[in-house]
Amino acid sequence: MAKGQGKVLAINKKANHDYAIEETIEAGIVLQGTEIKSIRNGKVQLRDAFVLIRNNEAWISNMHISPYEQGNQFNHDPLRSRKLLLHKKQIATLLGQVKQEGYTIVPLKMYLKDGFAKVLIGVGKGKKLYDKRDDLKKKEAKREMERAFKAKQQY
Repeated sequence: MAKGQGKVLAINKKANHDYAIEETIEAGIVLQGTEIKSIRNGKVQLRDAFVLIRNNEAWISNMHISPYEQGNQFNHDPLRSRKLLLHKKQIATLLGQVKQEGYTIVPLKMYLKDGFAKVLIGVGKGKKLYDKRDDLKKKEAKREMERAFKAKQQY
């Protein structure tokens, strides 16, 4: 299966709006106890999440995984930092790219692949306000063209 394929559980739409994504990498994630059950139920949110590299390890922070309903005392902190499983070469590449001015690592989506939870992370450069406006104009123009084409096909 190609990277980014599988049962998609969460998408970070804000990341594509705020960043120009240049490269993507698939990463595994270290979970504890009942977290995978919550993820399988779709109780995960990537909106404010980001990736840090500490001690040559990649960590995802601010990813919210809701406590499992039947988990009682075995539930974990919903916002704890979780380790990402990447090769050393991938971490070195990410670290080199992030040291450039304006680049950051953001999670794009979370999905299940062969029973394992995977996170698609992307290296992106922050967009300026005028870049966001241009993207919205292009998106609206594309919608208008599709509407006109669809209307013309009906007659």
